Amino acid sequence: MLDLKLIRSDPERVKAALARRGAADAIDELLALDERRRELLPEIEAARSRRRQASEQIGAAKKSGEDASAAIAEVRKLKAELEGMEAELGEVEEKRDLIASSLPNIPDPDSPDGFTDEDAVTLREVGTPPAFDFEPKDHLELAEAGSMIDMEAAARTSGARFAYLKGDLVMLEFALVRWAMSLLREQGHEPVIPPILVREEALFGTGFLPGDRDQIYELPKDELYLAGTAEVPLASLHAGAILEAGELPIRYAGFSSCFRREAGAAGRDTRGIFRVHQFDKVEMFSFVEPGRAHEEHERILAIEERILSELGLPYRVVDVAVGDLGGSAARKFDCEAWIPSQARYRELTSCSNTTDFQARRLSCRFRPGPGTAPEFVNTLNGTAVAVGRTLIALLENHQQEDGSVEIPAVLQDHGAPARIA
Repeated sequence: MLDLKLIRSDPERVKAALARRGAADAIDELLALDERRRELLPEIEAARSRRRQASEQIGAAKKSGEDASAAIAEVRKLKAELEGMEAELGEVEEKRDLIASSLPNIPDPDSPDGFTDEDAVTLREVGTPPAFDFEPKDHLELAEAGSMIDMEAAARTSGARFAYLKGDLVMLEFALVRWAMSLLREQGHEPVIPPILVREEALFGTGFLPGDRDQIYELPKDELYLAGTAEVPLASLHAGAILEAGELPIRYAGFSSCFRREAGAAGRDTRGIFRVHQFDKVEMFSFVEPGRAHEEHERILAIEERILSELGLPYRVVDVAVGDLGGSAARKFDCEAWIPSQARYRELTSCSNTTDFQARRLSCRFRPGPGTAPEFVNTLNGTAVAVGRTLIALLENHQQEDGSVEIPAVLQDHGAPARIA
């Protein structure tokens, strides 16, 4: 949620910033509704005061035996006027709040302009894509040869874009998660297994509602939703809280299964487990003071890069264009790993600085010092490991000519087999 005081005080700056995201047109309507609301509030209060006075006159007239018909007529008139103004106020507030909740975050000035993947700026490439002396297989060919992925059985059980993982691939996933969690804990992130069923308030608070409803699985009978990322429940850990400055930064590492409808993804990445409805993920989440958000963003990115490097995966870091950002993000970096079967880099992880956007929606604040007024914290999130896509990158980049896959030593230390065949 954007700061309405900022929009009122400097609307042109806000419009210029949101124009980079194609979202400036709503500001004038928002301000007009806000102005009408502020006009109505004193008018309603004045009408209530006049009605109270007229009611008192009725009581006094009846007590003294005088004619109260004029005062009664005045009360009826004021009641009708008041009901009309209150109804208008409700409509104005509903429209204003809907517009305000739909506005994206103000982008970081350093985020590149543009609206598509092609507008992202590559910051660096790390590692060299493997040069195979043989025709490399894709992850599904490699895994199906060892009966480790079964898409057909999953389709019969659950429909398209689901998979059974089996055998060594399961052990590889558990090793990957265990290693990542250990690394993150060493970096000060408290491990968390959060609930994956969340209320609407949690999705609204992180900015996934109202805009991303088509991507979210809903359980209407229970008024719950399946979270598409652990970011959602992790952000809500301190919803409504006033933290002390000494408690910050607070950092979490959440493991969860994630669920996404992938609406609009028909025909895209239909082979294998690259784009599925259910996947596992280890997510980083941080609550920090506003002045530390930029530093924390770079810190989270460095952890993501370390994970990719220690897994021996060639990757590149891109600065995502403002028009391609999620609604809550002011700036986002993607780490894209090389996928040999596609001969291109594909997104494995991302990290976003959401400034105070989510904190305002979740009412998460901190007190800078004793006796000071609370301020909104800044929140950041970053994917440590998107398990399915990381398995793809590991299988394809570390495959051998005989169809086996050599597993990095860091994962063997956490229970992964040395070689998958």
